Amino acid sequence: MASCDRREFLASVAAGVAASAVNGGAAATGPEQAAAAQIPAPAGGLAPLAFTPMPIGAIRPAGWLLRQLRIQANGLTGHLDEFWPDVGESQWFGGKAEGWERAPYWLDGAIPLAWILDDGPLKTRIMRYVDFMITHQRGDGWYGPYPVDAVAKRYDMWAILLANKVLVQYHEATGDGRALDAVVKSLKAILAGLDRTPLYGWGKFRWYEGLVSIYYVYERTREPWLLDLARKLRDQGVDFEALFATDDIRRPTPRRGLWKWTKHVVNTGMAAKAAAMNWRLSRRPGDKRFASAMIALLDGAHGQVNGMFSGDECLAGRNPLQGTELCAVVEFMYSLEHLFAAFGDAAFGDRLERVAFNALPATFAPDMWSHQYDQQVNQVQCTINPDHLWTTNGPESNIYGLEPNFGCCTANMHQGWPKFAAHLWMRTPDEGLCAVAYAPSRAAFTVRGVPVTVSLDTDYPFRGQLAISVETERGVAFPLVLRVPAWAEGATIRVGNLPERRLTPGSMHRVEREWSGRVAIALRFPMKAAITTRYNEAVAVERGPLVYALKIDESWTRVNADKPHRELPHGDFEVRPASAWNYGLVADPARPDESVRFEERPVGEQPFSPQGAGMVARATGRRIPAWKIAHGWAAEISPADVAWSDPGRSVTDEPDEDVTLIPYGCTNIRITEFPRLKPR
Repeated sequence: MASCDRREFLASVAAGVAASAVNGGAAATGPEQAAAAQIPAPAGGLAPLAFTPMPIGAIRPAGWLLRQLRIQANGLTGHLDEFWPDVGESQWFGGKAEGWERAPYWLDGAIPLAWILDDGPLKTRIMRYVDFMITHQRGDGWYGPYPVDAVAKRYDMWAILLANKVLVQYHEATGDGRALDAVVKSLKAILAGLDRTPLYGWGKFRWYEGLVSIYYVYERTREPWLLDLARKLRDQGVDFEALFATDDIRRPTPRRGLWKWTKHVVNTGMAAKAAAMNWRLSRRPGDKRFASAMIALLDGAHGQVNGMFSGDECLAGRNPLQGTELCAVVEFMYSLEHLFAAFGDAAFGDRLERVAFNALPATFAPDMWSHQYDQQVNQVQCTINPDHLWTTNGPESNIYGLEPNFGCCTANMHQGWPKFAAHLWMRTPDEGLCAVAYAPSRAAFTVRGVPVTVSLDTDYPFRGQLAISVETERGVAFPLVLRVPAWAEGATIRVGNLPERRLTPGSMHRVEREWSGRVAIALRFPMKAAITTRYNEAVAVERGPLVYALKIDESWTRVNADKPHRELPHGDFEVRPASAWNYGLVADPARPDESVRFEERPVGEQPFSPQGAGMVARATGRRIPAWKIAHGWAAEISPADVAWSDPGRSVTDEPDEDVTLIPYGCTNIRITEFPRLKPR
């Protein structure tokens, strides 16, 4: 999904807009106007998915992914409710603390984590919390924390949409029919309430999140009123296609600028799925085009090398110093999982891996007991910084802590790894299995009554070798669909004893056969180095799905010890460099293999940590003494400062050094976009 400018964006969706008009739709007139196209529901109800996610628990993690999920369960996710009042004492669970989004946010990640790991103690606590939510739902369908006059008065619908999304996930994991009944009652209350109190605020910008639970219930009941509710939410919500046709969406928010609903990065990460959700309702061809065009526009205007777009906390351009909020990372991943399921485009799987293996782990401490609100691509220290240049966030935004800047990420960060694990494999429409993203795992399912297990043994993304085994109790035919990453030039597959075959990068490769007993499949995705040109003509090192960054020695200092709930290990920490960081890279984009050398290492117990990195790289660097800290950050460095192509000028007389790069997701502080230096 390449970047695009506004004219390309408009052209890419014009045909879809025209199709909407043919179907009786009216063009929206402003970015916050509801999606005005009144499209009748398809005769067959919802459009079928290209690939269907598997139930929670059908996919089990293995290898490094199992270790990562256990780190999460042993860290903040598995213990947050035990000490953080906004969850443990939430009004959702009978307490007096916050009764809006924070407890449902936590459940949204804790539920899949607990059931994927089959973590008994965590499951027991969650079941107790959900039981309280269900049993304290009022007779009018509204949940306990909502005021009795919620329908008559304006009350933002967002937390109810979130709670219903949580409860259908719980129903899928447990089969508890009470959860499904509670969602049905809630949806009926929403259907009636929206006539008197239309969506506004967060609910207006997040209407598509409500469709998650609506579609879940519809696929089990086929009740037509549910699609009426889905259309009502869409028609009252923001039209993102119209929003993204405006010039303002491309402009970086000024540093210390004005917070805007339309440029809020978490809204944007969530909204990436809006096209897929609306397409299932309307089958409008333009939705498929818009889904890719929206991401391409974000890449062109705000894209970061880690797979994300900036937003600290509003869209902030391509500068690697501008941060990205953790909530946006996990929400964009969830949107990509929906986009892949709906449209089956391999590019969405590629992008999901890039975010999951780079941006997601980089914003947590390796033990997952602390996290950042904002991460930076070029992040050489993380301190309480009153001199910051965020768009609208505050001085503690990129320290590692319990709730730096604001507690929404403390509540919402938990869904990233568990939902990634739950979407590694999906079912095909013809009873087969599709590999969406690659990580060590096992998927169990049945085909026409025959139990099947598909296992993946791999150190991917640190390695390019993947060993898949398909095991069946007796012979049964079904397709196995394998995503081939777009970067995997020279990829091959060997099925059983058959000859090795070449694969097409960026494709979905389909293996059709009868499977019997155990069949081994060997996949090879060659990971070639790439040196890409980024903001201000800086260069970044990439290999396969991973981005590489300078390994910097770290000094961690505990701060805020006087604040509530900052007892160790869930404390707040500043991180400063204990080694030089101000390096330029001597690198030739045309000859990356001559510029960077890679060395395999064992994947550590903490897979995403400086010590646990499963691959390291060596490159030639040179210190730039004039590159210093400014405003608490690595100063911005321009092409004129480096002038690498000017043979008569040198930005540094320092000697060449062998510098170590490790995967971006393994770093806590780093330089990722390097000034490019000329060779001597």
